[in-house]
Amino acid sequence: MKIYLSVDMEGVTGLTDPEEMHAGKRGYERGCELMTADANAAIEGAFAAGATQVLVNDAHGSTKNLRIDLLDPRATLLRGPGKSQRMAHGLDPGFQAACLIGYHARAGVRHGVLNHTWMGKEIQNVYLNGEVCGETRVVAACAGFHGVPVVLVTGDEAVGEEARELLGDVETVAVKKGVDKFAAELLPPSVAQERIREAAARAVGRVGDYEPYRVAAPYTLGVEWNSTAIAAAVALIPGVKSVDSRHTEFTTDDYTQIMALFGLFAAIAGQVACGSGPYG
Repeated sequence: MKIYLSVDMEGVTGLTDPEEMHAGKRGYERGCELMTADANAAIEGAFAAGATQVLVNDAHGSTKNLRIDLLDPRATLLRGPGKSQRMAHGLDPGFQAACLIGYHARAGVRHGVLNHTWMGKEIQNVYLNGEVCGETRVVAACAGFHGVPVVLVTGDEAVGEEARELLGDVETVAVKKGVDKFAAELLPPSVAQERIREAAARAVGRVGDYEPYRVAAPYTLGVEWNSTAIAAAVALIPGVKSVDSRHTEFTTDDYTQIMALFGLFAAIAGQVACGSGPYG
């Protein structure tokens, strides 16, 4: 039984400060350790429930955050930039279940700790087939495209609510409760990770009870940008069209193109932000 883990960082146990999630900033090294510990808790629970293989994808930022030297040796790790499917890289129909670890609420959710969708400053909202969505829905839809159900979502209380509203009877673990975007009531790591371990075991133990989350094709990805300059630059990508000065859309029958497009968005937004692109 193959289990897939997509591991983000904003929803990791104990973290509330953006600096804890950026290399070279205060608290980052400890943040990586906590991120790896949450992943290990899910890995342990999955193997306890009968998993025979676990693939872990580092899905945050540079995708070079998880500590391979601290990772459960029964798992393998996808690490580093250049992964075309980004937060869902490596996910395919050969997996029996997917788990989303360290996830966070979509942009604009009240009391969502470090809430955002894909990029923290550049994007106001993301839409999938006309409905506003966060990273949980983006990745769950990709899993559903491959016929794989999402069985566990961990992070703050707000993302758990988002996941249950979207996926129904999915296992969730709230490792923190938001007070504001950068403040939360936290569980100690030992308590949070034991809850993740137990939830992963329950989820994998009843994997046959879950159905994949399926979005009907064609898939239309809409993005409401905070910058007209970024929107104009993104509209240069073949297939992407401008809806208005800050809104772009892309439609396809292949969901893997949606995931790949997010990587292009990040690269273009970074160029525009630093003034090195054509619309800088």
